[in-house]
Amino acid sequence: MTVVTRFAPSPTGHLHIGGARSALFCWAYAKKQGGRFMIRIEDTDQARSSDESARGILEDLAWLGIDWDDGPVLRLPDRTIGEGSRPVGPFFQAQRLGIYNAYIEDLCRRGVAYPAFENADELDAKRRAAVAAKRTYRYERPADVTPGRFSEDRWRRATGGEPHVVRFVAPHEEIVVADLVLGDVRIAAGELDDFVLRKADGFPTYHFAVVIDDELMGVTHVMRAQEHLANTPRHVAMQRSFVRLDTGRPFRTPAYAHMPLIFNMDGSKMSKRDKAKAARKAAKDAIAKGSSSGALAAATGLNPATLDQFLAGENDSLDVAQALGAHLKITLPEVEIWDFRQSGYVPEAIINFVSLLGWNPGMKQPDGKDLEKFDRHFLAEHFSIERIGRTNAKFDRAKLLSFNADAIAGLTDDEFARRWLAWLAEYEPDAHARLARALGAGVSPRLLALTRALKPRAKTFRDALRPAAFALVRDDEYALDPAAVEKNLRANGGTGRALLAEARARLDAHADWDAAALNGLIEAMAKERGLPNAGPIAQALRVALTGSAVSPGLGETLAVLGRESALRRMDRCLASIAAP
Repeated sequence: MTVVTRFAPSPTGHLHIGGARSALFCWAYAKKQGGRFMIRIEDTDQARSSDESARGILEDLAWLGIDWDDGPVLRLPDRTIGEGSRPVGPFFQAQRLGIYNAYIEDLCRRGVAYPAFENADELDAKRRAAVAAKRTYRYERPADVTPGRFSEDRWRRATGGEPHVVRFVAPHEEIVVADLVLGDVRIAAGELDDFVLRKADGFPTYHFAVVIDDELMGVTHVMRAQEHLANTPRHVAMQRSFVRLDTGRPFRTPAYAHMPLIFNMDGSKMSKRDKAKAARKAAKDAIAKGSSSGALAAATGLNPATLDQFLAGENDSLDVAQALGAHLKITLPEVEIWDFRQSGYVPEAIINFVSLLGWNPGMKQPDGKDLEKFDRHFLAEHFSIERIGRTNAKFDRAKLLSFNADAIAGLTDDEFARRWLAWLAEYEPDAHARLARALGAGVSPRLLALTRALKPRAKTFRDALRPAAFALVRDDEYALDPAAVEKNLRANGGTGRALLAEARARLDAHADWDAAALNGLIEAMAKERGLPNAGPIAQALRVALTGSAVSPGLGETLAVLGRESALRRMDRCLASIAAP
């Protein structure tokens, strides 16, 4: 038997970090077992699903390096994924309605399912009556429905166009889910009611479609988060009752492995609502300091009523959260892979960190510490379900940032430059265009000089953007910080200005415009002047070259700007400060 695992996201937004963990573990297990990893898009929720979200999820998986053997075809500039899929598609559930409907008819004719005609008002009345009687509401099977018997009358009404849903005839027996992580999970006889298989809009429910697809697509192992465990008894009950239309044999029950949930460090469940909570708190803090919801609505262009509902916790709109975050200049917590990509994380750090959310290789380093740093190839070689834990995982953002900083530090200068440029092109196109204008297109020697200075201090690609600001402006576009000018150029009778003028003359006569050589020139000047170190000269130059007393290494800053630009900037600064 070939092992087949699957990741089956709903295309209703970006790929959540928890979904990425599920996909990664499914991918790793299939690789370890010499099997196949499949992607299936569960898009039966027509109101919330979109092709844009589906492609975004596929692109995020590809960015992480999680390629699929079977699934939708994704064409990227450097490769195509999914072209060699087995003939078990379509891989979008919305394109499989004919398959689901054929099984619905078979189930009804065998008395395993039946059309039900109660409308929403009738069901709501029964729910209210159950609440009033202080008992749990359970759907009551109609008196004319007999397990194992086809109801011709109900089928005729349904096929005649009468509004209906199709319900499963739930068996009155104990259901045991044999879970590879949690052990046997038992559901007592009578706990399942006759749940819906096909909705009134003609689309299958999640429960029905997933059981049909897992069987027909040959899925052998279902690995997913523990929040899905409550659904699994329903799936096992259906698998016991369903038979394949092509062969007549009973459905198989895949091996199930429910993985621990991912929580924030404060013990709350990590979810997309974290963004709304952060934005809501920031907005309320702003209001407490004198702003108002009306002012926030005007500044962000949000509908005042929608904003008020958001602040009251009546909705967790991501659009509102992002608008508030941008206006209030706060970084919303990264929850989805797209967030981490935009923040400048690298995929190898995400893969390494996510691998440790509920799993560990059980290996030691030479120093006796647990092995934590590895790549996805190591994971595929050593992954086992037996090492998945039962306890909830904690998402330590500081640890992830440390992993990312180490991954960036491990890049060669050329690789960092190329990947940083690609990141800028995608997420900061204006900065990318200005950098190309200033330093030339591609990985030029001046760009390499810049990235050598940026890389040691950058924990993310975004971190590298701020200290690179001096290289993104024209020689007359940046302002001189008044405080930095006063401290480093005007103070002590203009000592700093005099040092700047002398350094400018020496640099103008210097032939070797290499970072190391330039640093040597400044050090030599300090020594000749009898200064304890080159600090006063370097600070005066920094202010002139960047407008600030903070910049990358001085030699690198000069090398990045180039001779003509650096001299122009020094002349501009000197001209703006009168000689004493």
